[in-house]
Amino acid sequence: MSRRAFSVIELLVVLGVVMLLIGLLIPALRSAREAARIASCLSNQHQLIIAWSLYANDYQDRAMPLAYWSEADIGGGPQVFWWGTHGTPSSPVDLSRGFIGPYLGAELARKSVFECVSQPWGSYRPQGASNEPTSTYGYNGYYLSPAKTPGWGATIGFRPWRRLSDIVRTPDLFVFADTLLPMQPARNCALLDPPQLYSPGEGWTDNSTPTTAFRHHTRKAGQGTAVTSRADGSAQQVVSRPEWIVVPGFNVGSAGQTNTTHYVPDADEWR
Repeated sequence: MSRRAFSVIELLVVLGVVMLLIGLLIPALRSAREAARIASCLSNQHQLIIAWSLYANDYQDRAMPLAYWSEADIGGGPQVFWWGTHGTPSSPVDLSRGFIGPYLGAELARKSVFECVSQPWGSYRPQGASNEPTSTYGYNGYYLSPAKTPGWGATIGFRPWRRLSDIVRTPDLFVFADTLLPMQPARNCALLDPPQLYSPGEGWTDNSTPTTAFRHHTRKAGQGTAVTSRADGSAQQVVSRPEWIVVPGFNVGSAGQTNTTHYVPDADEWR
């Protein structure tokens, strides 16, 4: 007795069911992949915030500086950032001289604790001149170590270098976060710039070049997630809002439009 062959209609029905299942599975797989990336980034930043706390324990409760960059600090030597030396074509980045390296047991390398998996090597132009990985996370030196923050130190250096015991609203304050300089090509950024910048005599004005990168995708179109680590030792993700984004093409902006919640909690006291 011969088997009945599939009719064209039956075959089309089967193909339709298969395509429907594939259509249902692909978004789920994408969501699972992005969830894994966020989990990895949360783990990285949790390690960074623990190391940051350990640094303070060894330095009389003082927050880690963002960088030693002035002649008074480095003389004729290389600039030293929280992750290591700045690097030149003839002098590679030196992790051992960074402030946080001794507390991590990690390397400055691709796919290391210093690199967000959603901003991998090759997707940005690296800091420094040595063309080596540094970090795709930014540090809140603007609030924590004002005088030791290149680019802003001359303007805000009158503000105190923070001790951890000075920090208010520790669950809200960003210490590290996903960051990016939105230019062509994009660059990684060692500094977590706030949504507002201070100038003596003028006070706070909106920052046209903030650096918080909402680079992890969400299901909702137009939104992204930034992973952050806080002064209380936690690591959390923040979902963007349209009004927060300053550079839409890169999904870069700030978590909020004022400083007081996450970036500079005592902004109202700056004079």
